[in-house]
Amino acid sequence: MSQTYDPRHTAVLLVDPYNDFLSEGGKIWPRLEPIAEEVGLLDHLRSVVASARETGVRVVFVPHRRWEAGDYETWDHPNPTQQAIMERHSFARGTWGGEFHTDFQPQPGDVVVQEHWGQSGFANTDLDFQLKQHGIIHVVVVGLLANTCIESTGRFAMELGYHVTLVRDATAAVLPEMMHAAHELNGPTYAHAITTTDELTAAFKGAHA
Repeated sequence: MSQTYDPRHTAVLLVDPYNDFLSEGGKIWPRLEPIAEEVGLLDHLRSVVASARETGVRVVFVPHRRWEAGDYETWDHPNPTQQAIMERHSFARGTWGGEFHTDFQPQPGDVVVQEHWGQSGFANTDLDFQLKQHGIIHVVVVGLLANTCIESTGRFAMELGYHVTLVRDATAAVLPEMMHAAHELNGPTYAHAITTTDELTAAFKGAHA
């Protein structure tokens, strides 16, 4: 079944487009690179964002908490990802790794929401409020990582009543098994559509025509 998207009510949620994830020299890029290269991650993210802007679909940046000295150290139970961030200083505020990739910079009309501490872009942020204020009912979740922040954000969106689209080749993970779980096992339990970049951009253009 082909999916249609009304640009007035659709947003692309661009999750964690940081240099540490997406750029040569980023702290996490070497672990992601094999799958990112296999799926054409960067080119597909560029295509999704460009198509959204061309067709009037809102682009919403959904950034992870940028690490700062002292983060998580006094917490009762930081999760394993937060413990890793505490050790690696991923996405450190004020560093190149904690800046958005040069190809994914906010433009006029985009929305940048509050940083999420965990894996859901909705938990403890203004994402739901911002989407409601902009009349959004369909969300297309792209970025990183497929089996953590993308899944948590997408599943939370479904629970809040949004229509959720995942894009197989506009995300990545560190293992093929994680990509398989994200799209073949877990994604179908909450996503209304699981598509490819080419199918999505064609649908955007069709709705805009």
